[in-house]
Amino acid sequence: MTLREMRIQLGDTQSEFATRYHIPFRTVQNWETGVRKPPEYIMNLLEQRIQEDLINRKTVILPKYNPLKKDLPKRSDFIGAMAWLRAVRECIGEPVVFALDEALMCQGNFGGRSDEYLVWVYGKDSVSRFNGVVVLGNKISSYHVESKNGIEYTCFNRTLTDAFANEAILDMQGITEAVSRYYYINGDSFDGLYVQPEYQARFERLADEAREYYTN
Repeated sequence: MTLREMRIQLGDTQSEFATRYHIPFRTVQNWETGVRKPPEYIMNLLEQRIQEDLINRKTVILPKYNPLKKDLPKRSDFIGAMAWLRAVRECIGEPVVFALDEALMCQGNFGGRSDEYLVWVYGKDSVSRFNGVVVLGNKISSYHVESKNGIEYTCFNRTLTDAFANEAILDMQGITEAVSRYYYINGDSFDGLYVQPEYQARFERLADEAREYYTN
């Protein structure tokens, strides 16, 4: 698959593709026109990343309680989000990468809710045998994954992108609080945060909401 074919699969312009994968715009142009040839390992990495981006974010409807499914530990039974997430991970019994609100809890950016029911993850479809589990995708690059005390979770920038990709079914309170907190602890700055090109305008609106949240 050529670079142009991969870009078209995503529906990106050359500029958007360059921004999405942190490649200089001129480099993307040169690779596509054949002026220069990208290293094979770069092409392999890009193809893997693009396939992951196309596969993931597949949930469009939140799961309803099903008495035939297994229940996860209740958030209200634990003091501290990490204790609850460790119990959830052990109950699931197979590798998962926590995402969205659960990732924010791991990052220390959001305390969660005492009545937390949904658990957002990257993992195999089999983890949907538990009530409340929302599978965002089956694969995620290790580039976007962090770890704490044996628990894996998405980094803040990937969490932001996932939030915008799933905003139609996500309560954005957690992400708004987290972005507001980031703004506060980074000296009233959003430096270091980035999202994919298609979400840039939405991020600007969220930044305004986060500033307002921070000042109230």
